[in-house]
Amino acid sequence: MDVAQIEFLDIEENEEYIKLIEKVAKKCFEIEHLEGKKLYLSVILTNPENIRVTNKTYRNIDKETDVLSFPMFEKDEIEKLTGEYPEALGDIMISIERVKEQSVEYGHSFERELSYMVVHGFYHLMGYDHIEEKDKKVMREKEENVLSILDIKRN
Repeated sequence: MDVAQIEFLDIEENEEYIKLIEKVAKKCFEIEHLEGKKLYLSVILTNPENIRVTNKTYRNIDKETDVLSFPMFEKDEIEKLTGEYPEALGDIMISIERVKEQSVEYGHSFERELSYMVVHGFYHLMGYDHIEEKDKKVMREKEENVLSILDIKRN
């Protein structure tokens, strides 16, 4: 079973994006020991306009962003999943245009920025957040661990 179902919404399909997302998602699942649970990520790659509409519709925030995550489970529910049948861990929506802009802004590759968006979205689906500084530290360490194992560097 693929660990990521990838959809292109109002942007051109790109095989390289698919390969990268599947590689990163697979490593996230391995690191968090989710392989036997028949879970997958729903990843929607889109443009800033669709992100803005989705953000306004579901979060009542009328602005575009780089990534949105919509978990299907609470953090403690994930551990209890039996893997009886395939289930989406949740949805991650990524603005490819913002990924391109931010890779230039932060001075690293498009590959690094897209990988980070997938990992960041994945950990939100796993119940992690970055509102409080102590939680942000935990989440950032997990994100950097995945990217480090994959040898995806900042520049």
